[in-house]
Amino acid sequence: MMRRGKKYLEAAKLVDKTKEYDLLDATKLVKKTSTVKFDATVEVAFRLNLDPRKAEQNLRGAIVLPHGTGKVSRVVVIAQGEKAKEAQAAGADFVGDADIIEKISKGWFDFDVIVATPDMMAQLGKLGRVLGPKGLMPNPKTGTVTMDVANAVNEIKAGKIEYRVDKVGNIHSSVGKVSFTEAQLAENIHTLYEKLVQLRPNTVKGTYIRNVTVSSSMGPGVKVSRDNLREFKK
Repeated sequence: MMRRGKKYLEAAKLVDKTKEYDLLDATKLVKKTSTVKFDATVEVAFRLNLDPRKAEQNLRGAIVLPHGTGKVSRVVVIAQGEKAKEAQAAGADFVGDADIIEKISKGWFDFDVIVATPDMMAQLGKLGRVLGPKGLMPNPKTGTVTMDVANAVNEIKAGKIEYRVDKVGNIHSSVGKVSFTEAQLAENIHTLYEKLVQLRPNTVKGTYIRNVTVSSSMGPGVKVSRDNLREFKK
C-alpha cells in the first residue's frame, strides 16, 4: 500500500469520503486540499458504465474548455504549401513535412500535439508504433487530421483537450490549475460533463455516469454530486 505524507493526510481529513459534494463546493475543496508548492493541475475522473470493447462505446474526441487548462500546448503541424503557411500564421510552434517526420523518427518529442493534413498521413503513419503509445498520433475524431489547420491550432492554443475511454470505461482529463477560480474549474468540468452526456451510446443500459471525482496533483479525491452536475448553471 502506498504510504501518504503528513500534508496529504491532513488535507484528506477535510474531505468526507462518504459525501458527494455540489460542484462549486468540490472545486473549492480541491483548491483547499492542494498540498504542493507548485500550481497543481486539477483533474476530473468520470467512472462510466461503458465497455470500450464495443466500438460505439469506445468514446473518443476533443473539446475546447471555456477557461482552457492553464497549459499552453506546443503544436507541430505537418503540412505542405499553403497549409503550412496557414499553420505558421495561426501560431503553430513547428511546421514542416518530411523533415519533421524524419526528426520525430530520430527521437524528437519537444511538443504536445501533432496536427496533420490528410495528404501527410500516409508518411506519418509509418511512425504509428512510436506515436500511438504516446497518444500523439493525429486522429480525425479529435480534429487533428484536418485541412483547416489554422482553426485546429487556434483551438488547441485556446485550451482544447482530448478525452478517451480507458480500458475499464473511465475518462480522466485535466480541467485547469489550482490557481483557477472555483467557478472556472466548475464550468470546465460541467462543459466536459455535458459533452459526455450528449455522447451517451444508445446501447448503454442503466446508470451511465456512475461517479465523478475531482482532485489536484497529489491531492485527495473529492466526489461530485451527479444531481448537482445535472442542474448546474454556468
